[in-house]
Amino acid sequence: MKIIKFPSKSEWPEIVKRPHLDLSELNATVKRVLDDVKAHGDAAVKRYEHQFDHVELDGLAVSEAEIDEAMQLISPELKASLELAHHNISVFHEAQRFEGQKIETAPGVVCWQKSVPIEKVGLYIPGGTAPLFSTVLMLATPAKIAGCREIVLCTPPNREGKVNPAILAAARIAGVSKIFKAGGVQAIGAMAYGTESVPKVYKIFGPGNQFVMTAKQQVSLHDVAIDMPAGPSEVCVIADAKSNPVFVAADLLSQAEHGTDSQVMLITISEDMLNRVKDETERQLERLPRKEIAAKTLENSQLVLVHDTDEAMALSNCYAPEHLIIATEDYEQLAQKVVNAGSVFLGPWACESAGDYASGTNHTLPTHQYALAYNGVNLDSYNRKVTFQLLSKEGIKSIGKAVVCMAENEQLEAHAEAMRVRLENI
Repeated sequence: MKIIKFPSKSEWPEIVKRPHLDLSELNATVKRVLDDVKAHGDAAVKRYEHQFDHVELDGLAVSEAEIDEAMQLISPELKASLELAHHNISVFHEAQRFEGQKIETAPGVVCWQKSVPIEKVGLYIPGGTAPLFSTVLMLATPAKIAGCREIVLCTPPNREGKVNPAILAAARIAGVSKIFKAGGVQAIGAMAYGTESVPKVYKIFGPGNQFVMTAKQQVSLHDVAIDMPAGPSEVCVIADAKSNPVFVAADLLSQAEHGTDSQVMLITISEDMLNRVKDETERQLERLPRKEIAAKTLENSQLVLVHDTDEAMALSNCYAPEHLIIATEDYEQLAQKVVNAGSVFLGPWACESAGDYASGTNHTLPTHQYALAYNGVNLDSYNRKVTFQLLSKEGIKSIGKAVVCMAENEQLEAHAEAMRVRLENI
């Protein structure tokens, strides 16, 4: 891990920079696969499943019998854990329901909004080095609460053509409509364009590797909406002299084990804490099954010493982390200064793992500094706000002359006439 002490503000842009890849070849590869899926449907998806996931598939759909079998294969403890997490996620997202109000903006002019669910949504669930069954709950639960009519899930199978049982169990618990055996770019293409088996959806959600994220961005240009642009996962921990270095190191490593392109950052006002966290991170790293992945991540990560907590928060807001853990004694005061972050964890006991699995908040969050402008997935992500307005004769009298004046000055005569004929009719 790189140690940086008391950097000047001119150095901050370099500190918060994420690793960049040459995407020219990646974009071309992704486009070829998407074009193939668009042209050849199921046949292309199966061909790429054979090429990339090394599996021969007769069909793409997961049967009810396979889901029944999965429910028997998972342990009672895991089933109970999934149900607990699903309950907490449901409670949190239920509270986000939108209640529109009718507002009279002028006499006789009434305006309001109605929240309407997106009819068809697609969920992508990675199944590679870590099958993310928790993401099924995070994406499907709010979709079900929102009232999405069709919830389609794609996830890669193993070499025997089976989907991870925990992914299927989570899908049943959360109320997924249809599940398909498809991973990577071909899955994104199938949901974006539709195939003989996979329905076309209106919006695609979910994380993935650089191929998946590039595919999502490409299909979003013309064919389908996506949840957000995103990159590799990341965490920033803010610590002071009284933070627990064991906890802080564990939090850094919990993010580092995601993948070699992840990034972790510590910002601290205590040099002693910086050194203790560094030593503790190296000690805990040795015990991790995913040690090699985490170690590679730590090469891109930084321990930053700053003068005070004001500077720490300013640097964090510049970084705009996906996950922000404020592990300081004055976390309540510092929480008020958060401007840019995906999800924030306060105090020594709020580990990022809680939000990843079972606290109830959503773990699908903006990365790669997109937290400057984007929020994480929430109930609104699955809805559209449709606006309504009702005008009476009194409303025409209230705003008619202003509308005509503005339309005339924009040289849009038909706009002016649409109001003018109504004014003349009163």
